[in-house]
Formats: sequence, structure tokens, C-alpha cells
Amino acid sequence: METARVSFGLAAAVLIPLGLAWHGPRPWRMVAFTALYGAYAVLPYGDEGKPWIALCVAALLSLGFVLWKHPADMPAFAFSVTLPLMVGRVARNRWVSAAALSAAVGLAAWSAGPTAGARGRELLLSDGVAVFLSAALISVFGGGALAKTATAPVRREILALEDGPERRAAVEFMSAGRAIGLLERGLLFAFLAAGQPEAAALVLAAKSLARVPTSEHGKHASEYFLIGTLASVIASLVMSMAARTAVGLPIL
Repeated sequence: METARVSFGLAAAVLIPLGLAWHGPRPWRMVAFTALYGAYAVLPYGDEGKPWIALCVAALLSLGFVLWKHPADMPAFAFSVTLPLMVGRVARNRWVSAAALSAAVGLAAWSAGPTAGARGRELLLSDGVAVFLSAALISVFGGGALAKTATAPVRREILALEDGPERRAAVEFMSAGRAIGLLERGLLFAFLAAGQPEAAALVLAAKSLARVPTSEHGKHASEYFLIGTLASVIASLVMSMAARTAVGLPIL
């Protein structure tokens, strides 16, 4: 429970102000929140060293994000650093930001020590992890190639249309699909591999509500949407079933 409290608490101390974008308009509020909430998370274990080291890691991460976001708006230091490619206050704060983030990573690695090394080696050598990771990559990126191949005829038909509102709307609809497709296949694979096909169905429902083509996009865009979605589903379903079968789990 100690590890869970410290890990979740420090993650919240850094991610909540990032999610609220406090590193932008309210930079010092982010640092203060990270310090106070992080102290709350580690306080019951104040007689131990590692929780406080973890708090220092969180504080350095917070400071690094703030300095990187505000390279020229922070108070100037009492010395000047001049380099060929980066000069003035921007260079100083960006270097301090990079140093803070590097220190956070180094301190976390040192604090984790042999335990993290053993766990990392266990994960690295785990056949199950390798199978699911490879299957996920095939599903996300290989499924993209499958979707691109399957939708190629429709794409050619759209590009062959006469220039007009329908063609422009359809081309715009297609151009916004790549990132959505990657996320869609990743979520589908994750839920199917976890044995939660109902959650995978919710992903498809959410996509349909947010991205379904309208009449102004024309019938070609509807065909593109349907074929691409089915290709993504097939890739994610096949790879998740294959991965689960390979490690001895039920197929779904």
C-alpha cells in the first residue's frame, strides 16, 4: 500500500497541474501544488528516505516543465551563458529545464536501484510481454497499412472527383483520419487483449458519434469511413485473438 500511495500521489501531483495547463499561465502554482500534494502523499512515510527522494523527482519534473514552457519569462540569474546556437535568458532557462528533467530521471533511476532493475529485466525477458507488445504494434501500424490498402480504391475515386465542395469536404475528412486510426486500433487491441469486447464496442460507438461523415462529405467519404473502420476492427481482433491464444488465454 505504501508504494501505491506514493506512486499514485506523486503522479497526481505532477499530472493534475499539467492537465489544468498550470505550467502555462500559472507556473509557480504548478510547482507549489506538486510540492504540497506530493508532501501529503509521502508524509506517512517520512521516516524513510525513498519516498522523499521520489518527491524530489516529482518536484524536478514539475520545475523542468515550467522552465521549458517559459524559457524567457522567468527571473534572470546573476550570470550569463552564451553559446553559438542559443543565447540569453532563453538559453539559460532551457538548459536549466533540461538539467532539472535529467536530474529527475537520474534520481529516479538511482532511487529505484536493484528492484527496478530486476523488474525491468523480468519484463524484458517475459515472453508474454513480448507477444502482446509485438501484437499491439502489428495491430496499430500493420492495421494502418491494411486500412490504407482497403480504402485505396475509394481514395482514388475521391481524388478523381471534380473540384468542388464535396471533394474538398471528403479530402479534409480523409486527412484527419490517420491519428484517429492509430488511437482507435490501439484502444481496440488493448480492450480485446484484456478480454473486454464490450469496452471495444464503446470505442467504435464513440468514434461513430464523433466522426461519422455527413451528407456534405458525400457517399465516398461514408464508404471510406466504413471500410477503414472495418479494417481496423479486423486487424485489432485478429492480433488480440492470436496473442491471447499464444499465451494460453481464452480467445476472447
